[in-house]
Amino acid sequence: MGSIDDFSRYSFPDDFVFGTSSSAYQYEGETNKHGRGPAIWDTFTEEHTERINDHSNGNVAVDFYHRYKEDVQRMKEMGMDAFRFSISWSRVLPHGRLSAGVNEEGIKFYNDLIDDLLKNGLQPYVTLFHWDTPQALEDKYGGFLSPNIVNDFRDFVDLCFQKFGDRVKKWITLNEPWMFSVQGYDMGTMAPGRISVVVNDPHRSLNTGATEVYTVSHHLLLAHAAAVKLYKEKYQSCQGGQIGITLVSHWFMDPLTNGDYPRNMHDFVGGRLPEFTAEESKMLKGSYDLLELITTQHIMLKILMQITRVLDSCPMLVLVGQTNTGNPTIYITENGVDDVNSNASSLKEALNDPIREKSYKDHLKNVLRSINEHGVDVKGFFAWSLMDNFEWGSGYAVRFGLYYVDFKNDLKRYPKKSVKWFKQFLRRDSHSPIPHTYPLITSNETSKIEDSLVRDAKRPRNA
Repeated sequence: MGSIDDFSRYSFPDDFVFGTSSSAYQYEGETNKHGRGPAIWDTFTEEHTERINDHSNGNVAVDFYHRYKEDVQRMKEMGMDAFRFSISWSRVLPHGRLSAGVNEEGIKFYNDLIDDLLKNGLQPYVTLFHWDTPQALEDKYGGFLSPNIVNDFRDFVDLCFQKFGDRVKKWITLNEPWMFSVQGYDMGTMAPGRISVVVNDPHRSLNTGATEVYTVSHHLLLAHAAAVKLYKEKYQSCQGGQIGITLVSHWFMDPLTNGDYPRNMHDFVGGRLPEFTAEESKMLKGSYDLLELITTQHIMLKILMQITRVLDSCPMLVLVGQTNTGNPTIYITENGVDDVNSNASSLKEALNDPIREKSYKDHLKNVLRSINEHGVDVKGFFAWSLMDNFEWGSGYAVRFGLYYVDFKNDLKRYPKKSVKWFKQFLRRDSHSPIPHTYPLITSNETSKIEDSLVRDAKRPRNA
């Protein structure tokens, strides 16, 4: 049995995947060039600058569009196995609809990115929708407020499967639909910025009048189901890939496993909750090959330094594995921790991130514990994120990256100390494999934090 210093990629099953995550609007830049049409985040950051902490936008972001090759090399040098990115719907379909024309320059960009990843030993994990609805569809019929979005989304993903599916073997239909619907159509803190009539009520809950959030959620689920049905019927047998969805769990899981919303949600929301037809329910039930979970901690490093133990992701993994039939294959597609983008910090100080290193180490230990002690089928872990980037409503005011990006000096990238830790953890040379049953945390180390997370996970999710 090795010491704690022996903890490495070899502690995990041989087919376990390590990677980093990103999204198009947060990374790419070039939002109004190369044939890309506007998306709702372009409009939101232009019309509601007051809702972005630093009044910024993703027009340039980290310029991944031009610098992806050097960033791919960074991932390769770290020893990563995969890269999760999203396809900008309006970069390949500028007007949102297939019938309105395809942007071949956008298709070429993603083809080139996928080819470069594979050439460097990195598998592409592709998200089809990461909150960037084409503005043309938002203007035409209200985007995800309309059932029309389902057919247009199906056409978009059909194009993606055609163009990229010979090389992409892991597809993710939607990223965190709960966040998109609640923050975008109730709170108004994210695009498209719609606010429910009850948002200013300090005692408000999503059961006190909000309707759009449920309509959007319903159409998101139907769009997901339509995409999965299409892939399974038309592409899966010949392309050999898998398809799933990224969740923070909540009540989106029930329709995917049972074909309907949970009973307590029907009671809670009442007539404002749309109903699935028998055909839709059948299409939803079991509409995933794998599940992707997000366990990112949006907690400043300064606060985490006062906490003796990082929040444990094990209870949520165990709960998902136990409450969904068939012990589903799970990937953690986002995990990370942010720190403040402070002008008072020197570059040397900004690159020193021991709490981020500790956070990743502790989370990975708990993922391994969920595999070894509870039999949860976790197959991969993706760090959020490779680089500091545009963090939605926070703009550039917080930093999640393994690499520090100097936004004032040509977006130069600098490795933080956590990069050094990951390189050591992921190294393949001169390292003897460690038994996969290596006991990392003993039972008497289970904390009150874990117990509270288990209780919270079992509590009914009403919204």
